[in-house]
Amino acid sequence: PFWLKYWLSRLSAGFAAILSSRSRSPMAGYDRAITVFSPDGHLFQVEYALEAVRKGTTTVGAKGKDCVVLAVERRATPKLQDPRTIRKILTVDDNIALTFAGLNADARVLVNKTRVECQSYRLNVEDAPTVDYVARFIARTQQKYTHRGGVRPFGISTLLGGFDNKGQPALYQTDPAGTYYAWKATAIGKNSKSVTDFLEKKYKEDMDEDTTVRLALKGLLEVTEASGKNIEVVVIKADGIKWMPDEELEPLVKELDDTADKIAKLKEQQ
Repeated sequence: PFWLKYWLSRLSAGFAAILSSRSRSPMAGYDRAITVFSPDGHLFQVEYALEAVRKGTTTVGAKGKDCVVLAVERRATPKLQDPRTIRKILTVDDNIALTFAGLNADARVLVNKTRVECQSYRLNVEDAPTVDYVARFIARTQQKYTHRGGVRPFGISTLLGGFDNKGQPALYQTDPAGTYYAWKATAIGKNSKSVTDFLEKKYKEDMDEDTTVRLALKGLLEVTEASGKNIEVVVIKADGIKWMPDEELEPLVKELDDTADKIAKLKEQQ
């Protein structure tokens, strides 16, 4: 009879689904749910977000005696696009700047939330927020998106430069997991390991503004083409935030570029 054939086909399909699910990897399915740990203690969606950061543009931060310098690789823009609409370094308050590696759209949303929080802080406390307060807020917001259903983690890491409650310059990093760290100098994004290794060797305490700018630029040039047009630099000081124009950057980049020396050394080794 027809009904018997129908139910037999349903049963065979059900058994096939059970067998196929058992034959899958034991980790299958754990990368689909943001709130579920895998048996070995991983949150795969958070790790995938960190992978998005590793594929982002290289970003460098360095702390000096009285300033913080942020330098970032700027991707080439199409000829007809207005370059002013593409910003990798953003201001979140009068003396706090943020740069990021990862998804631009996620950064826009997170930066807007941070700006609102800074304005709320000024309204309630009648004082400017410190950079560590802002770093904690960003980390807290990113962490919220790692344990709720229906959302995904922010696919960005940020570097924050500003001043603490003692008036000292400070550099912070946040990541998609919701953790934050204070640094003297660090890098995020593509090839960040190479840049961080360079910064560890060259960093010195109590650097002046010029030395700090040179260190950040030199670290970025380790993995980036030497051109002022594809590098963006900002200097954060107690009296405000200063963007370095291309006219200042170009000669400095040419002075620091040692690509020719590296090629000559490689030829000698061969």
